Amino acid sequence: MTTTTMELSTSAEKRKRISYGMTLLVAGLLIYLLFGLTTQAGVSTTFGLNLAGSQAIEVSDFVVPAQLTVNLMAAIAAFAGAYQLAKGIRSTGWLIGILAVTFVIAFLTWAAQDKSFNLTGMLGSSLVRATPIALAALCGVISERSAVINIGIEGIMLMSAQTAVVTATVSGNLYVGLIAAILVGALVAAFHAYLVIRFKVDQVVSGVAINIFGTGFTSFISSRFLQKATDTLNNSGTFPIISIPGLSKIPILGPVLFENNIVIYLMILLVVVMHIMLFYTPWGLRTRAVGEHPKAADTLGINVYLVRYVNVILGGMIAGLGGAYFTIGSVGRFDEIMTAGKGFIGLAAMIFGKWNPIGAFTSSLIFGFADSLQVKLQILRVPIPSEFLLMAPYIVTMIILTGVVGRAIPPAADGQPYEK
Repeated sequence: MTTTTMELSTSAEKRKRISYGMTLLVAGLLIYLLFGLTTQAGVSTTFGLNLAGSQAIEVSDFVVPAQLTVNLMAAIAAFAGAYQLAKGIRSTGWLIGILAVTFVIAFLTWAAQDKSFNLTGMLGSSLVRATPIALAALCGVISERSAVINIGIEGIMLMSAQTAVVTATVSGNLYVGLIAAILVGALVAAFHAYLVIRFKVDQVVSGVAINIFGTGFTSFISSRFLQKATDTLNNSGTFPIISIPGLSKIPILGPVLFENNIVIYLMILLVVVMHIMLFYTPWGLRTRAVGEHPKAADTLGINVYLVRYVNVILGGMIAGLGGAYFTIGSVGRFDEIMTAGKGFIGLAAMIFGKWNPIGAFTSSLIFGFADSLQVKLQILRVPIPSEFLLMAPYIVTMIILTGVVGRAIPPAADGQPYEK
């Protein structure tokens, strides 16, 4: 490494240290000004740890002095910022974590001052709302790990959601609807794969076309048929909640993780299985090789085209499962454009998670938390306009993408067509 390169690297590290330190200092100041000064002295915030109707063992609620807690969060953020400016913390994750945790705790404490806020219910709702986002993110991960971009996830989820509810209503069987949704996701993804692999169509253009078609087609079917025959075509019911014996009795975690419907359990299982498959099996090694250097993989005897077809179709099946969540896994009916951009938010979670299944799932929980938070805050009647609360998940998406897109490194061949 030359002297000039070392100087540039040192200068970049210094700028990064200063920027993170100043951000934390500003965050501490904002927490104090926005929440500390407006929190009433002498009042407490109660965080409920028990969920009504749950099988979990009851524990005492967590009560904290509101003003002291908010000021403590401000002090922690400011101290971390000062330490970052003086010494420097190498782990970016720790800095982001400190920033997020202090701000969220201070905000929740301020919003629920002199009231009760059910923390366990909030966590459970966050997992539920993160489910379609996580499935969309997993679809993106498995596709892009083989270097095929699929931004048509939103359209796939819409078509799968509609197929699931219609099939389940007609057949009277929710599992038939679930299988139909997964098959539709596979078929649409196979069509996308055929266009971009066989004919080398621009991958983004193909994905946009799927989104446009999916939105238009499902909206037409909904207005033309489903709204006129709700009972016979659009009234499937939803999967029941399944409590796992023993585990569902664990305080706090029991109701959050082990009292859910089958779609949420399948999502969690997919995260674990996909991580193992991608990083600890020959199939995962071939997939990553095709995504990073397809020519080298081809030289070693790997069928690049086959790997890409298989991964894109598997991704479509996962997106189909995500679509089924919106209808038979959630509300039991189909409404126009009910995915509400969750497919695109899933792609943001994929990027933030650095194309890693566990990272994508963790990122999805952040978006799910933001989505759930705006609902809870409306119930608490916080002095924030409801329109701004509804914007919360999308604002979080923009902030995260602004902060990480420049540093997140996709697979080297991502989006590039391959020719022998």
